[in-house]
This record gives sequence, C-alpha cells and structure tokens, in this order.
Amino acid sequence: MKFIYLAWLIPIFPVVGFLLIVFITKVFKKISALIAMGGMALSFIFSLGVFYDVIISKVSIKEPIEYAVSWLSVPIKIEAGVLVDPLTAVMLLIVTFIGLLVEVYSLGYMAKDLGFSRFFANLSLFTSSMLGLVISNNYFQMFFFWELVGLCSYLLIGFYYEKHSAVKANKKAFIANRIGDFGFLLGVICLFVIFGTFNFKQLAVSIPTYQNAILLAIVALLIFAGPVAKSAQFPLHVWLPDAMEGPTPASALIHAATMVAAGVYLLARGYILFFSLNQVSLVIAYIGGITAFMAATIALVQQDLKRILAFSTMSQLGYMIMAMGVGGFTAGVFHLTSHAFFKALLFLGAGSIIHAIGEQDIFKMGGLFKKMKVTSITFIIASLSLAGIPPLSGFFSKDEILAITYKNGYRFLYYLGLFTAFLTAFYMARLVFVVFFGEEKQKHSVHKNPWTMTLPLIVLSTFAILYGFLNKAFASLIYFQSRHSLEPNIIIMAESVTVALIGIILGWLIYGKKVVSSEAINGKFNFIYKLLLNQYYLNELYSWLYNNIILTVSCFFNWCDRNIVDVIFDKATVAIKRMGSKLRIIHSGSLQSYAFIYFIAIVFIILWLEVPILGGM
Repeated sequence: MKFIYLAWLIPIFPVVGFLLIVFITKVFKKISALIAMGGMALSFIFSLGVFYDVIISKVSIKEPIEYAVSWLSVPIKIEAGVLVDPLTAVMLLIVTFIGLLVEVYSLGYMAKDLGFSRFFANLSLFTSSMLGLVISNNYFQMFFFWELVGLCSYLLIGFYYEKHSAVKANKKAFIANRIGDFGFLLGVICLFVIFGTFNFKQLAVSIPTYQNAILLAIVALLIFAGPVAKSAQFPLHVWLPDAMEGPTPASALIHAATMVAAGVYLLARGYILFFSLNQVSLVIAYIGGITAFMAATIALVQQDLKRILAFSTMSQLGYMIMAMGVGGFTAGVFHLTSHAFFKALLFLGAGSIIHAIGEQDIFKMGGLFKKMKVTSITFIIASLSLAGIPPLSGFFSKDEILAITYKNGYRFLYYLGLFTAFLTAFYMARLVFVVFFGEEKQKHSVHKNPWTMTLPLIVLSTFAILYGFLNKAFASLIYFQSRHSLEPNIIIMAESVTVALIGIILGWLIYGKKVVSSEAINGKFNFIYKLLLNQYYLNELYSWLYNNIILTVSCFFNWCDRNIVDVIFDKATVAIKRMGSKLRIIHSGSLQSYAFIYFIAIVFIILWLEVPILGGM
C-alpha cells in the first residue's frame, strides 16, 4: 500500500476527532483527549508512510504525485486536490509530530481547565486546517485552509474569552490577518484571470514564459501580503505578541509548526512566482531582514517570558523570509523545520515554568535550575540552538541562511542578520541567567509537573541536538533530484559563532555576574529603552491612524449614506407612495367609479381626436 495515495486522509483524522468531541464527548474529558490524540497519531503514522514513499522510495516515485476531484464547476471550474512532493512530505511529518507532542503535553498542562475538551477540539481543527493547507494542489484550496487556520488561531488566542485582554488579542490577530488575506485573495484571483488556473504545477509552467513582468510583480506582492500577516512580518506583525493570551501549548503550536509557518510554506510552494521577479525578491528579503532585526531588538527589553519567545519567533520568521528573498529556498525551509523543534521546546518549557510557579515575569523568577532540572536543561538546549551554538540544529540552519545571503551578494542583509544573531544570543542569555541561575526574588512553591509534560521536552530536545546534522542531506530531502547544496563557509561559521558567544558572554556579565547594572544601562539609554519597550510605538501609530483617519473617513461616508443616499431614496419612496395613493382610486372596486373613469376617458379621447380637425378648418 502506497501511503502517498492516501495523503488526503491525513487532514481528515483530526477533523473527525474535532466533530466527535464537539457533538458527542465534550463532557467526557479523558475520552475527548484520547480521540484528539488518536486522530493526530493516525495522521502522524500516515505522514510517516508518505515520507517513506517520497523520500526513501525514490526509485519508484520520481516526480510529484497529484490527484484531484471536481470541487466547483459554476461559474468556474475548481478542483480539490492533493499534491505530494518532498516538501509536502517533510512538512506533513513536522506538523503531525509537533502536534502530537503538544497534545500529549496538554494532558498535564490543561488537566484542571474547565475548557479541557474545547481546547482539544480546537487543537484538532487547527492541525487539520494546517495539514489541509500543506497538501493543497492549488491556490484556491490553499486559501480555503488558510482562512480555517486563521479562524482556529482566533479561537485559541481568545480561548480564555472571559478575559478582556484575550478577547482584544484575538480580535487584533483576526483583523491584522484579514488585511493580509485580502491582498492574498486579490492576488490569487488575478493569477486565475491571467493564467486561467489555480493549479501550482500548471502555474509553474506558465509563469516563467509570461511577458508582463510589472503585472506579475503586482500579483506576487499581493499574494505576499498573506505571508506578511500570517507570519507576523513588518508592518503587520503587531498581533503576534498579544497572541500570548492563549494557553501556552496553543502558543507552542502556533509559533512552531502551524499558523506562522504557513506563510513561509506558501512562499516555498509558490517559489517560482516570487523568485522569478528580482524586484519582488528584493522586497521579500528586506522585509524579512527588517523584521528579524526589529523583533530581536524589542525582545531585549521584554520581561514577560512568553513575549520574549514571541518576539524571538517573529525574528526567526524574518530570517526564513529573508532566506526566501535572497534565493535560499533550501536554507529557508531547513530553518523552518529546525526552528519548529527548538521553538516548540522553548514554549513548552515556558509552559512548564508557568505551570509550576504560576508566574510569567522573568524578574520575579530565579534559581529554577536547582528546582526544575529537566525543564532547565531542555530549555537551555533550545536556547543555545536558537542562539546558533554548534552542534545544535539552530547553528546549521541559521548558518545556511547567512551563507546564502553573503554568497548571493546581499552584504547589508548579511551583516544585519549577523548582528541579529548577536542580539538573539544576548536576549536568550539574559532570559536563561535570570530565570535559572539568578537570585530567587520570591519564594515559589514549585509544583511537580506530570510525565506528560516532561516527555515532550526530552523528545524535542533530542531533535534540537541531532536535527542539524541533516544539513548536508536536507537539499535532497526537499527535491526529487539531488540539488547542489551550499558548501560550508568556515569564515561565516566562525563569525556567526563568535557573535553568538559574545552575546552570551555579555548576557552573563550583565545578568549573571552583574558586573554592569542593567538598570544603569537602561537609564543611560532611556530613549532607546522606552522605544524598544513600546515596540517602536507602532501600536500607538496604528491606533492613531484608526481613530483619526479611518474613523474620520468612516464618519464621512456614514454622513453621506444618511444625508445623501438615504434622503434621495427616502424622497423617491415618498413620491412613489403619494403617486400610488392618488392612483389608488382607479382600483377601488366600485362599478360606478369605473364607469365614471371610462366616461371621462372617452371624453378626453374624443376631444383629442376632434381638436386637430377643428384646428384644420
């Protein structure tokens, strides 16, 4: 049995679990969890089968497999189909594996939560939507699942709907994503108008031969608006930090393998469209580089544990987007998959800390290494991987991005990425030395976490250590034919490791040994500190634009609607009503009235006929 032809079942298993939980087992917590995990486990097994068929059995499968059925035929023909190639196989495995570990972890983390079954139902729908997006063979189907992913993120971010901050956060995420999705939808429609198809394979053949580069660039930028919002890139990144209002396991899934990964996956799937246009590639590269730098600087001054990791996610997504823009398809996808492991580990580790001590402010923590050994060790492994320390996975994937950026001549972006690597190492060192090795600020009674929360940490830390050794073989994992992989650049490796070590040492001196007071540094650079603490005041800028521009324009159109449009139609309605009341007499039902009207009509007809005769005499 070839699992490649059963790939369509992979998104089905979790959505069946979602339906069963919502309509049948919602009141039975343990059964709901088992159903959700069972559906995800089946998806993982089938994903392993697809991975084996595509990656291991290349002898029998030499090109992408595609099959489809008719979805809509009026007014245009749209198919619902499956496209399976190495990129699909790798992403299916990552999403189902991380999703399964998050659900196992949630057994312990959400055990006492009143919304336990609802949470597992939402997780099932979320992963199903992402899996449907991954296997899509056309832009229209991808957009359908793209919107489902957005809906599920709305449900999970606002999971604690009784909290005003959670409701505000999920609305913010929903609105920011609608802006990007509107551009995405326009671009997809334009693609269909130009080429007459939504299909990825057909577009890959037609796009390189299209002559109108300006129109194609506009379409590409419209589609790119979707990843800008979904992957939290500047300037639509403002929703991601507030998304921390959701439960921590949901944050791990959003930030590691599902929602924010969808934008990068879209760029990879439609790579032929973006890379064939130099100006568009340049825009993509610089937006990624700017986002990576901005997010890293903001993370330097954050105090909330989950928000630091949120800005870290934004920064790493910037790296991936930048890689796609500079022509590093392999490097971008490699970092996407590598990042999934260590970022899921960081968020689940953060969840273990929050679950154990009930605190999120890192400066109210301290001394946790002695009290939470497994969590501490695994969290440090993930932090070192994120900082790019060899031989952990983050070193290899980030190094490939820097190497391809330098090789393709984007020197400014290379040095910007190198400086961002220094900032990343510094703020993660700050977090680790304060939380695990710092002086205990408050006496916390540490609750012992169950094995369901500990096991995923150990598994993910293993992948964070070993996954990087795939770097030489990864190019062959995402292509059918063997592609030229980037040769290691010793100088770039040395530079990236050096800046990372400098960042860690500087973090140790300031927050570990306290050679220099962090408060004194903040006071000396008070303007910069406040600028970063307030996230470059972009939230305030958007609020001002909304209150002073958008609402003003809305009020103007509302006035026009009430005082011009409504008045015109109201007056016309009144005139018609009056005319009807005057003409109503001819339909009174009285024979005498009808006879009188006929008599008058005959008189007028006779006069009309006789007047010309009289005039001619």
